Amino acid sequence: MTSSNLSSNEQPPCQTSLPHVVILGAGPSGVGAAYQLVKKGLATVTVLEKQGSVGGNAASFELDGIHCDFGSHRLHPVVPPEIMRDLRELLGENLLYQTRHGRIRLQGQWIHFPLKPLDLLFELPKPFALRILADTVGKILPRTASGPESFSTVLERGLGRTICREFYFPYARKLWGVDPAELAATTAKKRVSGSSIGKILRKVAKQIPGLKPEGAGRFYYPRRGFGQFSECLYEAAKAAGADFRFGAAFKAIERDDNGVKAVRYELAGKEHVIPAQNVWSTIPISLLVRGMCPEAPPQVLSAASNVASRGMILIYLVLDQDRFSNFDAYYFPEESIPISRLSEPKIFSSSVEPRGRTVLCAELPSDPGCPEWEMKDEELGSRLCEWIVRAGLPAPAHVKHVVTRRLRHAYPVYNQGYEESFSTLDRWLSEISGLLTLGRQGLFAHDNTHHTLAMSYAAVNCFSPNGEFDHMRWARYREEFESHVVED
Repeated sequence: MTSSNLSSNEQPPCQTSLPHVVILGAGPSGVGAAYQLVKKGLATVTVLEKQGSVGGNAASFELDGIHCDFGSHRLHPVVPPEIMRDLRELLGENLLYQTRHGRIRLQGQWIHFPLKPLDLLFELPKPFALRILADTVGKILPRTASGPESFSTVLERGLGRTICREFYFPYARKLWGVDPAELAATTAKKRVSGSSIGKILRKVAKQIPGLKPEGAGRFYYPRRGFGQFSECLYEAAKAAGADFRFGAAFKAIERDDNGVKAVRYELAGKEHVIPAQNVWSTIPISLLVRGMCPEAPPQVLSAASNVASRGMILIYLVLDQDRFSNFDAYYFPEESIPISRLSEPKIFSSSVEPRGRTVLCAELPSDPGCPEWEMKDEELGSRLCEWIVRAGLPAPAHVKHVVTRRLRHAYPVYNQGYEESFSTLDRWLSEISGLLTLGRQGLFAHDNTHHTLAMSYAAVNCFSPNGEFDHMRWARYREEFESHVVED
């Protein structure tokens, strides 16, 4: 279908001397980029978002008077200063500075997370601790590496057999749905901040008074849920003139030899087209490639099928009690408990209202086609209660009702050889003038929110009011992005 067949052809939003940028997706990177572009007066902006609100996977919604997130989210204190200044200014007293207070289940025993020095001395099961000590001593002896590197080889070399086979490997199989040996070494290097005994000990030492750096064990969190970060950027961008269109499902990018020329999207059952010479995409890179018109070459489409994401089901239990516990989150590495994490939103925001009611949010890694994906809410809620008790936690009080949300693209899956497929997509897209991919989904990066916001701010730093984009500077930023490691 060409633009002449569309039911609604549009002109750019306003005739000004500024360039026009169309942004696909209103997650943190999309709203962050929109805010910066209009704040600095660099462009007019139109943001197309499939959902009815901003935030993407980092959004919030209200459930029985409680602000709930799509999982457990925190803004870590290592957020770049420029971004932190903006968020402080936009959120004001709604920005909370919280202390982390979680627990992790190891060998059937609960210990504090993040780990504290006393946990290592007194809380770890003694046989488990002795095996870790033996692995550490054994690492002194030189060993010759054999075979290709993978997630499993990198971590076993850095952490030893015990921690890997009784903690990281089961957790990896649960999170990504594949055997650790099938995951690329990149997964260990970018996703596991404590990828060696030395790194773990340094992280633990940072909990000791006197050695504790500013921000250790703390996080930023908005009073009305994590999605308020995206909401405040959206409100500021909208007030400055950015045009947000919700319920707008991306269909295609029209292009010619000179680059992008229009974006097609569907809204309220009708297809629309926006002329555009600058398109910034934060949607999954594989979806973007499949939406190019004319379509991408066969080898590029084939590569898109090899860039996969792991889905997730969020299960929310609304309980008739003030609090479930005093801990903000519980982590479940073992495979016998299918969920990966359980969090209580009221603790994240230090809320006391509404009284007599709280919510538990469980994260169940899953994909479309898996049995759990088709289960009814009530069945998932019943199973969650069983898993909670099986883990040694108290049975939830009366469950008022169960609500679920499903994310199709929760985590990038770095399978062995994914680098070649991603590079094929990245190279081809980078040759299309006026098109930029950024953000967690756009760059297939398992990053924290402060990383995705840094990407959006960096992209704007490369853009000028005459519409020119500094690709050399962006390449240097991309090198910085490669060093990002997920904060636990």
